Amino acid sequence: MKDTNSDVILFHNTMRITEGHLDDFRRAIGRAVTFVEAHGPQLMVEVYIDEERMLAHSFQLYRDSDAIRTHWRLSDPYIREVMEHCTVQRFEVFGEPDDDIVAALQTPDGAPFPFTITPRLAGFTRLDESSPAGLSRSS
Repeated sequence: MKDTNSDVILFHNTMRITEGHLDDFRRAIGRAVTFVEAHGPQLMVEVYIDEERMLAHSFQLYRDSDAIRTHWRLSDPYIREVMEHCTVQRFEVFGEPDDDIVAALQTPDGAPFPFTITPRLAGFTRLDESSPAGLSRSS
């Protein structure tokens, strides 16, 4: 029996918010998250902001590389809008995406950014209301 979590991929994107763009960044992230909650394939999306250091952290959990491709195809306008207000500081990939996903890791304008890939060792995902801890939530 295949481990259904073996293809799971977690993105952690650390973004430097452009000076003077904090409010616009917040609005763009809000629109993007609202869109992907309604239409995107992600299992989880969470965004955190450190206003003092002008950094934002986005975590996105995907079932597999196909879900990432779907997200990019559907969300490109929203990703572009967010990127008008920040730059990628660091991008961490946990799991093993397809080679074409790795090759496509760049800004919407095609600029490269630093990223790391860490293969999965073990774990599980529990994000629905039937889970013992009831971890499902929406903001």
